[in-house]
Amino acid sequence: MSRSNNKWLSFMVVAVGVFMSTLDSSMVNVALPSIMDDFQSPLNRTEWVVLVYLLTITATLLFWGNLSDKIGRRKIYSLGLLAFAFGSLACAYAPSLSWLITSRFTQAIGAAMMMSTGPAIIKETFPPYQLGRSLGLIGVAVSLGLMTGPSVGGFLIHFYSWRAIFFITVPIGLLFSLLARFILYAPQTPSPLRGFDWFGAGFWAVSLTLASLAISHATSPVWSIYTIAIMIIAFFVCMIIFILLENKAPQPLLPLNFFKQRFFSVGILSAMLSFSVLFTAVMLTPFYLDRVLNLNAAGIGLVMMAIPVSVMVVAPLAGWLYDQVGAKLLTTTGLLLTAGGLWFLSGISATSRPFDISWRLALTGCGQALFLSPNSASVLSHVKKKHNGISAAMLATARNLGMMVGVAMSSLIFSLYFNKLTNGLDMKEFTPAHIGPFMTALKNAFIFAAGVGVVGAIISFMRKGKSDMRSPLEGEKH
Repeated sequence: MSRSNNKWLSFMVVAVGVFMSTLDSSMVNVALPSIMDDFQSPLNRTEWVVLVYLLTITATLLFWGNLSDKIGRRKIYSLGLLAFAFGSLACAYAPSLSWLITSRFTQAIGAAMMMSTGPAIIKETFPPYQLGRSLGLIGVAVSLGLMTGPSVGGFLIHFYSWRAIFFITVPIGLLFSLLARFILYAPQTPSPLRGFDWFGAGFWAVSLTLASLAISHATSPVWSIYTIAIMIIAFFVCMIIFILLENKAPQPLLPLNFFKQRFFSVGILSAMLSFSVLFTAVMLTPFYLDRVLNLNAAGIGLVMMAIPVSVMVVAPLAGWLYDQVGAKLLTTTGLLLTAGGLWFLSGISATSRPFDISWRLALTGCGQALFLSPNSASVLSHVKKKHNGISAAMLATARNLGMMVGVAMSSLIFSLYFNKLTNGLDMKEFTPAHIGPFMTALKNAFIFAAGVGVVGAIISFMRKGKSDMRSPLEGEKH
């Protein structure tokens, strides 16, 4: 089958993997209370069901992306689907919390293999003039997974058990792992692993794990400031060693000269900032809906659905527009809209209606959708084919780090203001008498995030315009 005839089948395989991983993530969050009750485990242990998944993906994305550049993306992607399916099966039969956490690690390895290769497969399958459109449609798969996860997960948990949420991804993973072996295009000749940067991969994984733990536990009462400080120092030491190794490695895991290229550094940094802004809204808004507006779980889910619904609507349009006008205008406008959404959220009150929140969240989601696929296409369209995996992996790493920074940043700012205005109280001690301090803390966190969004827009505006939209290697066969 020729690649031109194969492209939409390849898109289907990649989209299903993206949908499956986002569906699973959103369902697991819903299942945490049930898992905690089943195993009678404390929250600080149960949260590792989610945390190990996020940490493993963040730390290993670059490794799998680099490896796919050497031994083939089709092989890595299909094995990722297989690992995800077997990890899901192990999660479903987990007899203990430790077993479940270990199985989630296996799931995360599979998800990282898919995330690091999926965009690169799309780039190599579709012609340059359809790159933005195809990546925009991948955004629809992401949104569908995020939208359907909570409702599907809630249904399965209610009528069966939390184990059912893992069972449903097993047959999908096994089937599409097999299909990937026959459908996905394999353009490159695998190169030998001799000279692979194993030491660089190790220090990168340790560095990202330390950074992720420090960020995700920055406001945790369980971890002291000294523990966080030691982790930050260890992160910098490992990162310095990593940079020294990369400068000497004949085949570096991450060619550092990439960051000297404006398209790459701007794309990676703005992606991280965009997700940190988005996840400020995702983190804090449900608390407002619960504590201040007193909405039930279904009502909160309905309001929060404004973000993935708006992404699903706007992402295909953003991808099509990128193919027409390039990335600079779209990504800058998208980040300004995202910042605007956070600014408008800072204006809500204790008497705002759910609709007042929904349209602000929808504006935030529209901005994110307008930014994401053009930014990804802008980075991927400029790199050589042999570096597609590295570039796709770095975009995914920036996204994950941005999520964690957003959660930590919003928690820290909110907690500082709330503690100060309530004489040291924590959110768990919230009562209706604390609505005033709550709204002040919420407003300041949203304003700060809006400022970060504006900084991201300024950085994004520094990228080159439409004339530099496509790869300088357009002469390659696509």
